[in-house]
Amino acid sequence: MDRPVHRPEQRPHRAVVIGGGVGGLTAALALHRQGVPVTVHERAASLEPVGAGLALAPNALRALDRLGIGDRLRALASPHPAIGVRRPSGRWLARTGSDAVEAYFGDPVIAVARAALIDALVDALPAGTVHTDSPAALVDPGSAGQGGADRPAVVSTPDGEQPADLVVAADGIRSATRAALFPYHPGPRYSGFTTWRTIVADPPRPPFAAGEVWGRGRLAGVVPLSDGRVYVYGAALAPAGARAADGDERAELLRRYGDWCAPVPELLASADPAKVLRHDVWEIADPLPAYHHGRVALLGDAAHAMVPFQGQGACQAIEDAVVLAAAVPSAGLPAYTTARLPRTTAIVAGSRAVGTLVARRSPAAVLARDLALTAAGLLPTHLLLHRAAPTYAWQPPQLTALATAT
Repeated sequence: MDRPVHRPEQRPHRAVVIGGGVGGLTAALALHRQGVPVTVHERAASLEPVGAGLALAPNALRALDRLGIGDRLRALASPHPAIGVRRPSGRWLARTGSDAVEAYFGDPVIAVARAALIDALVDALPAGTVHTDSPAALVDPGSAGQGGADRPAVVSTPDGEQPADLVVAADGIRSATRAALFPYHPGPRYSGFTTWRTIVADPPRPPFAAGEVWGRGRLAGVVPLSDGRVYVYGAALAPAGARAADGDERAELLRRYGDWCAPVPELLASADPAKVLRHDVWEIADPLPAYHHGRVALLGDAAHAMVPFQGQGACQAIEDAVVLAAAVPSAGLPAYTTARLPRTTAIVAGSRAVGTLVARRSPAAVLARDLALTAAGLLPTHLLLHRAAPTYAWQPPQLTALATAT
């Protein structure tokens, strides 16, 4: 197969990524695959991931295939014969076979440790791409020539100010870059939920079925990993900033979920208290006017932070990265906004809608919700999967314009 013709005038000279999380590292790898020299600046002293596990749906796995690491992540996933939702009593409300999801979309939804995804991304990048303990900040967004002078962006780093033809702001939900580019945007809003996440290294009585348990204003989830560990998470309505009175978040989880169906209490009792993470959930409820300005592109939580109830936060950041890299050498950043803003806005809204179901607390509202879930579970599988198609059936663009060997 003939390789695409390289036109030097199309090649951006240099890209700088602010933030070394999933979105930033995926963007760096996607740009590298397009032949764009890229540097990642991460404020933290290491890339040790904040978080325990994450879901990779078929849409994200296809994007990772474009980057050459999809099969590495699939190999780390354990097969789950069924996934679904139960009541705290243990009664199933709805179940779907993971084999049906794979048959319909070409891949199941898999769960991996966040560290495994970070490692796969870093291993695929050239040595020296990622700089830790290296805070970076936007000084000038530059201009791509639309209605003004064509000038590079400028980023401040520990090594001084540096010009860049592209700046990728993957600096998270509290993005200083977003605030600088869109100072009148209201920014993130507290969702009303707090979350806990942990990986149980030595779970009792494996194996476990994957799935969630929904109660009154709270849920718990259990996801076995391929190496025998189990990812456990919880979400509950709580005031922003609230924490366990004694500082023991595992004990707080047992207070909230200790009388729920197995294996939730057993897994929580086996968790290492020092490895239980708790974070309040904030979202960007008001869409930004654009995901770019000048030579700067916003990506992931910096652009569209969402509540976690569809498992699409990391998936959408991965999509962002591939679409951005495909747009850079040809259509440019306006095409990135055009492609991403409507899609991510819809997914943010959909995740919020699921959150409103989880948030129900009155007995009547919970009963109505559970009856609706049970009725939905009685529908033919293909109808249930058809509802997920707008999210899961997404196809990534090709990265061929400036592809280079790795």
